[in-house]
Amino acid sequence: MAIVFFEREHLVATPWKNGGGTTREIVRMPAGSSMESFDWRTSIAEISRDGPFSTFLGVDRALVLLSGEGVQLRSPDRSIERVLDEPLVPFEFAGESRIDASLIGGASSDFNIMTRRSTTRAEMKIVVVSQALAACSAGVLFAACGNWEVRSVDGAPRVFSLGADSGVWWSGESVAWKVEPRVASDALIAVRIE
Repeated sequence: MAIVFFEREHLVATPWKNGGGTTREIVRMPAGSSMESFDWRTSIAEISRDGPFSTFLGVDRALVLLSGEGVQLRSPDRSIERVLDEPLVPFEFAGESRIDASLIGGASSDFNIMTRRSTTRAEMKIVVVSQALAACSAGVLFAACGNWEVRSVDGAPRVFSLGADSGVWWSGESVAWKVEPRVASDALIAVRIE
C-alpha cells in the first residue's frame, strides 16, 4: 500500500452522537472496517462541550492535546482522573473505561490513536529533533507544530514536506523514516503500529 499524505482541514468532520464535538478520521484499518471491527484507527477530535467519551470494548486508546486549554477527564468510579492541559503529552487508557470530559476553558482539539488489544499495539512518541525512526509496517506521522521534512529511507526515497496539521500514514509496507524539523520549536507526533 502506498504512503498517504493528508491535511487536517481536508479530513471530513463527523459530528458526535452526543453533540459534544466532531471527529476527523485520518485512517481506519483494515480498509472498510467498521467501528466495531477495526484493528487500528487515528483521528483528530474537536471537543466543543462537556460530555462522555464513547466507549470501545477491547480497544486501547492514547490521545494528546493539540490546541485549546484542554479537558478534565474523570471516570465515575474515580479510577481515572486526569487533567489534559499540557499540549503533546500522551495519555493512555482502556477504551472500555467510562470517561466524562469537562472543558477547562473553550473548545479543545486532540490527536487520537485506537488499537484493538487482541491484534494490534501502538507506540506514540513526540519528536522535536532530527532523528531516524525504525521501520514498521504501519504508522502515522503528524506535524503538530511547525514544518517537517520526512524522508523514507528504505528503497526509493519518498520525501514529504509537512506543514502544521498535515501528515502521512501507511499500512502494509515496512517503512523507516528520517525526520527533520525546520526550526527548534517544531513538534511531530510519530505513531508506530505493531
